[in-house]
Amino acid sequence: MTTSSPPPAEPGASVIDGTMEGKTPIRGPLRRLLAWVLPANMSIYLVWGAVPSVLMALQVQRSLGEEDKAANLAIITTVGAIASVLTQPIAGAISDRTRSRFGRRAPWLIFGGLVGGLSLIGMSLAHTLAHFVIAWVCVQIGFNFAQGPLSAVLPDRVPRSVRGTFAAALGLGAMFGSLGGQIYGASLSDHIPLAYTLLAGIGVLGLVLFVVFNPDRSGADEQVKSLTPREFLRAFWVSPRKYPDFAWAFGSRLSLYLGYHIVVGYKLYILQDYIGLGADAITVLPAMGAAALGGLLVTTVIGGRLSDHLGRRKIFVLVSAAVVGGAMLIPLALPSTTGILLMAGVAGLGFGCFQAVDTALISEVLPSKASFAKDLGIVNMAQSLPQVLAPAMAGAIVIASGGYAALFPVGAVFGVLGGLAVLPVKAVR
Repeated sequence: MTTSSPPPAEPGASVIDGTMEGKTPIRGPLRRLLAWVLPANMSIYLVWGAVPSVLMALQVQRSLGEEDKAANLAIITTVGAIASVLTQPIAGAISDRTRSRFGRRAPWLIFGGLVGGLSLIGMSLAHTLAHFVIAWVCVQIGFNFAQGPLSAVLPDRVPRSVRGTFAAALGLGAMFGSLGGQIYGASLSDHIPLAYTLLAGIGVLGLVLFVVFNPDRSGADEQVKSLTPREFLRAFWVSPRKYPDFAWAFGSRLSLYLGYHIVVGYKLYILQDYIGLGADAITVLPAMGAAALGGLLVTTVIGGRLSDHLGRRKIFVLVSAAVVGGAMLIPLALPSTTGILLMAGVAGLGFGCFQAVDTALISEVLPSKASFAKDLGIVNMAQSLPQVLAPAMAGAIVIASGGYAALFPVGAVFGVLGGLAVLPVKAVR
């Protein structure tokens, strides 16, 4: 890895400080890192895209019955999301303290991939509510153990001046994975065991290749603080009073993801019941993915690079969150397949830019060099908590209102609030 003028740093060296001037050239190990971080993140997000809202939703409907499908799916996804919320900060704290010849991150990337992959195969065999819950919790634990250390690569190895570009690569991986997972799941909806098996292999392979081509710096001889009970509990907390910028950035991401998941988490059932497609709803999911992907491809790359070029983050986050919020209202005005596809495309435009630039912004307000993975684990709770809160909130809204229409304005409000929450951040322009 290189900085703008000093000599090359070791692959695992930290570059969190802001002493660099100008833009760092992306070459050598840094270019290789950029090339492999996208498929690694994509391999994880394929799981998040394919399983909960497509493969598992279909399994639940077929195995546990049509009548209670929404309630059963909410139970499974809520328990799984709780596991995710608990796992990422713990995994981050453990990774920060790991000292091995393979570095701090690599052992947990491999461990998480293997546990998650085996658990996906277990998911394919599920036929009862308890089996679904246990298998999905294990999937969450495995891949979240990998996701935290992978996210820490950004502050670990990437200079501030090009973090927007690298965050765009992470964002593209996440979006390609999420949307590709939906298309993948819909394409193999009649072959669910095969879908899970292939998904497991892809997840493991993506992480293994990243580790092989981007070896971490050995930390076997470094001293490390033990993970005491107090430190364990601190894995779930960063003081908002001491680190207000971090707290506002966390709240921004939490709000946007909550609004997004309130709507998108129920997209299959929205298509079936609100749009009225019934059994044909599954055929629309690939088109939704393609519509969103078109927007994402444009704004993720342009947003990340333009943010680096201008040296500004907040305006990009604000505008992109407003676009996502506005997109949620389209199916209210146009309750048809066309309206749903427009929502997906416009939300993709906003979400791509938000994901890239917000990730770069967060990397610049992390509290401590010594706890990158732990702090990013807390940040990732802003993505996991909505998976806990959104099903319960959406279910209550559907029951109280008697339908799915009320989900759209609620999602829009949270999306806009996500953009406004970034304005008080002071350390980043």
